[in-house]
Amino acid sequence: MKTILTSGVVAVALSLAGCSSSPSVTGKPATPAKSAKGGGYYLDDGPESSPPPNLAAIPDAVPRDEPLHRFANRPYEVLGSRYVPQTERRSFSQEGVASWYGKRFHGKKTASGEPYDMYAMTAAHPTLPIPSYVRVTSLANGQSVVVRINDRGPFHSQRIIDLSYTAATKLGYIRQGSTRVRVEGLDPAAYDTTGEAIGQGVYLQVGAFSSPGNAQQLLDRLMRELELDSGQTRVVLTGKLHRVQLGPYASDDVAQAERARVQERLALNAVLVRRD
Repeated sequence: MKTILTSGVVAVALSLAGCSSSPSVTGKPATPAKSAKGGGYYLDDGPESSPPPNLAAIPDAVPRDEPLHRFANRPYEVLGSRYVPQTERRSFSQEGVASWYGKRFHGKKTASGEPYDMYAMTAAHPTLPIPSYVRVTSLANGQSVVVRINDRGPFHSQRIIDLSYTAATKLGYIRQGSTRVRVEGLDPAAYDTTGEAIGQGVYLQVGAFSSPGNAQQLLDRLMRELELDSGQTRVVLTGKLHRVQLGPYASDDVAQAERARVQERLALNAVLVRRD
């Protein structure tokens, strides 16, 4: 059976590009070539001559509950090695060397079919589900980023993940080309649509909408009429539904009292949601 990957796999055989697709290939990865300016990116790769300013200000990826890709999580072979991607999101932690990929692949298709954007917060991993989200922490300086896995690679025995140019910039290892990191899987259900972590406890769900605009309108109304601050409200994306939630509350009794207030002042029914 022939496994279709993405465009970078052909380049991997030629110059150890970090990632992506094409039909079957053979050959051994080469050693990453250093640039004339002292960087550590792959042969013929690197930053563009005029990258956007202030890349460090680009926000991290926001974990979302997305359906897994129909084709990108099938077993495949590259350079004589067989890889079996995970087909469900589960607890994951790994330490090893991270590299990055840049202009050589900018605009080319990733394993997900999306064009690679070296200025987005994405990454390639050999076996994590596509799409999924991970926190990557530099073991050298303690800096962390959250990225979305949408590509395959790196196909190199000493590397565990390829970050986008921007993600590597934020972790501070662009010039040396690689660094040791810890990669931790993230549960999208534990984050709201702003990327804030949702803690354990009791919440009230006041509404669920397919439209993010409608969810935001209700959220604004709740904050205004109940005199709540942003720390007490959130929109949680589950599948295709944007769920408007309040809390957390210290106990069921406190949550029930707030539920009665929502009913009295806004004529809205709320249900209790428990996050363990």
